[in-house]
Amino acid sequence: MKRNEREVSDIQIIDDIINRADVCRIALANDNIPYIVTLNFGYESSPERKLYFHCANKGRKLEMIRKNSYVCFEMDTGHEIITGTKACDWGMKYRSVVGYGYIKIINEKAAKKEGLNCIMRHYGAEGEFTYYNNMLDRTTLLQLEITEITGKKSCHNK
Repeated sequence: MKRNEREVSDIQIIDDIINRADVCRIALANDNIPYIVTLNFGYESSPERKLYFHCANKGRKLEMIRKNSYVCFEMDTGHEIITGTKACDWGMKYRSVVGYGYIKIINEKAAKKEGLNCIMRHYGAEGEFTYYNNMLDRTTLLQLEITEITGKKSCHNK
């Protein structure tokens, strides 16, 4: 990280940023062609750090994952624009995380339900949910096993 004073290394603060974020951006790459997609997600921190996503059974994202499962992800929160009298006084407060990991497709129905429940909990739902088999058949669940994660914050001190 270029500016060490902005680095967030405390894993509890990183977890807080993730828990407050409302979307996660996944960056994929194949044959020197990048692709980024914004997704709803669920986060599990124990026993291992994992992210869950859901999507349709077909599409560019899945084609790219099948060719290269190593991805980068980003999420951010706490945005506040800081204004000033000069252009250089302007800035933004934020907190963000960037990480890397391997993403895989989960096909087993019980594991799909667990991942979908994790996503539901991230957005405030509680308990267990009913998933109809035809819906599970039309839904792909992705699990990202996080191998590296860092945080960053900007308080934009003038």
